[in-house]
Amino acid sequence: MKTLLFQTLSKRNRLLILGVGLVLILVYLIPIWSISISAPQYPEGLGMQIWINKITGATPYDLKNINLLNHYIGMQEIVSESIPELLFMPYVLAYLIFGAFITELYPKVGMAILGIINLVIVGLVGLSDFWRWEYNYGHNLNPEAPIIVEGMAYQPPLLGCKEMLNITACSYPSYGGMILGLSLVVLVYILWDENRRKKSNVV
Repeated sequence: MKTLLFQTLSKRNRLLILGVGLVLILVYLIPIWSISISAPQYPEGLGMQIWINKITGATPYDLKNINLLNHYIGMQEIVSESIPELLFMPYVLAYLIFGAFITELYPKVGMAILGIINLVIVGLVGLSDFWRWEYNYGHNLNPEAPIIVEGMAYQPPLLGCKEMLNITACSYPSYGGMILGLSLVVLVYILWDENRRKKSNVV
């Protein structure tokens, strides 16, 4: 394994990692996660998008209407400023992009492995933090809310769809999240390819 760590990446794999770095820049421009809500009073549905540094509605009025629904059941208002993680996530993404570009100067397999580790950590921490945020919003309810159902919690699903009273909430990765996942797949492929090259003594 030690010799693989310091093995020089093939030209194709170096270009793939450079491509990963360039494509990751797009994550600044598109949402990474999407939550949709359907309710009888909103038959057209409502959407909420989580970006690397903010939360918005799918349309200019969606987030306002989601917060209105939340008010009736006692949930806190959803605003970007209430989520401190959104303040430093752009820097975490910049670190991932920087690592991809540095690999051009130091094109070793170890750099690809470091990229895999970083993406896995970011993914696990991000999903864990997202679940905690959903839990807090869905369980810490205002006891003086207009609508109170004893023992009811309104935690949205981490992934998939969930029924809550007459509301259906669905949560899925958006384009930015797909790019992060695809970047991990590409790096894993590069590691597999370099290990194959090492075993076959192909330079």
